[in-house]
Amino acid sequence: MTQTLDWIDWTVLIATLATIVGYGTWKTRGSKNVQDYVKGGNSTKWWTIGLSVMATQASAITFLSTTGQAFSDGMGFVQFYFGLPIAMVIICLVFIPLYHRLKVYTAYEFLENRFDLKTRTLTAILFLIQRGLAAGITIFAPAIILSVVLGWNIVTLNIVIGVLVIIYTVSGGTKAVTVTQKQQMFVIFAGMIAALVIIIGLIPDEVTFTDAIDIAGATGKMEVLDFSFDLENRYTVWTGLIGGTFLMLSYFGTDQSQVQRYLSGKSMKEMQMGLLFNGLLKVPMQFFILLVGVMVFVFYQFNPSPLNFIDASTQTVLASEYGEDYKALQDKQSELFDAKQRLSLAYAKDNNSDTKAQLFSIDSLEKTYRAESKFLIKKAIDPEYRDEYNRLKSELNQLIDSKTNPGSQVYLEKEAELKTLYKDAAKDTQTNDRDYMFIRFILNHLPKGLIGLLLAVILSAAMSSTASEINALATITSIDLYGRNLKEDKGETHMVNMTKLFTFGWGIVAIIIACFANLAENLIQLVNIIGSIFYGNVLGIFLLAFFFKHIKGHAVFIGALITQVFIIALYLLDNFEIINLPYLWLNLIGCVIVIIIANVLQILKRN
Repeated sequence: MTQTLDWIDWTVLIATLATIVGYGTWKTRGSKNVQDYVKGGNSTKWWTIGLSVMATQASAITFLSTTGQAFSDGMGFVQFYFGLPIAMVIICLVFIPLYHRLKVYTAYEFLENRFDLKTRTLTAILFLIQRGLAAGITIFAPAIILSVVLGWNIVTLNIVIGVLVIIYTVSGGTKAVTVTQKQQMFVIFAGMIAALVIIIGLIPDEVTFTDAIDIAGATGKMEVLDFSFDLENRYTVWTGLIGGTFLMLSYFGTDQSQVQRYLSGKSMKEMQMGLLFNGLLKVPMQFFILLVGVMVFVFYQFNPSPLNFIDASTQTVLASEYGEDYKALQDKQSELFDAKQRLSLAYAKDNNSDTKAQLFSIDSLEKTYRAESKFLIKKAIDPEYRDEYNRLKSELNQLIDSKTNPGSQVYLEKEAELKTLYKDAAKDTQTNDRDYMFIRFILNHLPKGLIGLLLAVILSAAMSSTASEINALATITSIDLYGRNLKEDKGETHMVNMTKLFTFGWGIVAIIIACFANLAENLIQLVNIIGSIFYGNVLGIFLLAFFFKHIKGHAVFIGALITQVFIIALYLLDNFEIINLPYLWLNLIGCVIVIIIANVLQILKRN
């Protein structure tokens, strides 16, 4: 079942997007030189820099996936951002003074001055690979979800989002991106605040906001801090402070999509204040977005929720041979709802420990039902998966019949294969519904007009991130690759036109990637995983440039190549569950490895 928008929502949505695109195009038309087009004429104020930096990171994925993450797992994801304020201070003290003094257009110009052309080119190419992939995902994320929920054609949505971004980004360059992001952030803040207020208003009158927090806390959703060193946990205080710091240093200090935002500042002080503003506001902003997801969870303690938030998948399984099994799960969830509603109201009046334990137990049971529903959906939509499951179950039953020791190697291997199969079901595009939760809630429960505003928030966020990315991709291509290898100076007009052409080209590439993309377990994790595979290596190269004056370009170049192969291998080993390594640690490992290898190679060369 798809949702039809009311004319009020269409009006709000179209008017908001048209205003942003029109204003950005009109305000920044007519850039005549590279300084204006790439660095916005160095006229940006600190608060605009701060909002632009935040908007670049706050893609549609942030609002769709983060709220879904909170609904499922609670507030713990905010720990991912704990390293951000630390990174902002370091960048303000180390990176910005160097960039400002050298008057660079890109972060990678500095690397040629310090090392050589091939190191600059390699680092630029690493950026183009990871950011080019991410640009497609930032378009694809809202497009796939809106297409499923609203019945809109996904290819059309990809093209519409991409074309809207291309129009003003090609026209005005960096300044257009910065100016529009300021407007987009106002829309985003207004929409999310309005959503939270409405959600709280939809909770029963006898349940206060404090009561709602208590109910969420009873089910473990308000557990923000995890001080454990368990590598099974992706998000802990330590992964945030250590891995997160290295990721944020790489992202904000060496990623051109962010560096370009603050290089447009009027002065070094404006650049530094803009980043510090981002550092102070970003963690509370992410906490707020997660809180919205948690409040949606509390709303569903008093209102029935679907087993799976993707209607098309639910219809598929109900029409299959597993329909009766799925209906049985729905009936079990309905029985849980009555108890859940009664216990939630009781806990709001009296924070009884027995009631808290019962609420936690019910939430755990409902998670089990949701996991089972994903498994049934996967079997219904994928015959090969169903055959593989039946084969494994048959082999396990044979082992049980033959009285094989459950602790034996062969038995444990079959059990492990079965567990992997269950995990695959939870990650599948048509079963993984985390990213659909918030948009489904918006369409089903929010008033007319606000639905249009929240859709505008999602599309504005997609546009802001994509604009920054294709703007940065074009700048790197134009200056670090094309312009650096020109045999003669062709003048400012030629370089501006070529940068516009590269902007258009990267916009088309992003649209194509979006049209061929697939959902991961969680979209915001996918973007961060892609970044973590490359960022640690790039950060290590910059740290070698800053602090290891004896290291030469050849050692860094070879070290970076070896490190990148090693990090990709580590990720694949973790992905295939051969080792257990949360992806955030790849940032630290990549950074340390390239520094060690470069130093060793330099010593060997001397000897």
